[in-house]
Amino acid sequence: MAKQEKAVTKDMLIGMQVIDAEGRMVGTVKDVSFIVGRAGISLYVEDKKGESRNIPWDEVQAVGDFVLLKPEQTQAQQAQPTCPTCKGPLTYIPQYQRWYCYACKKYA
Repeated sequence: MAKQEKAVTKDMLIGMQVIDAEGRMVGTVKDVSFIVGRAGISLYVEDKKGESRNIPWDEVQAVGDFVLLKPEQTQAQQAQPTCPTCKGPLTYIPQYQRWYCYACKKYA
């Protein structure tokens, strides 16, 4: 069964609690904002201390009785490619779109 799309209005969002992916309360939606130079909308959220921040709409996972944020993406550091011959580090050469080993003086 296809999931039905649900429209969310500004009036529905204002006053909703914002919860992160770990279940902690981030704050309350005070307004919907637009950031100059960027496409899309953001939620203007105020926490219990009175501090405010903008949360981009693409970080929102779901909206129902409250706003649920997506889990934060932790970027795993990519391993440095190694040369198959000498096991030394490779350097990416954008001009040739290839990896180069300076120790072996050849492309891998």
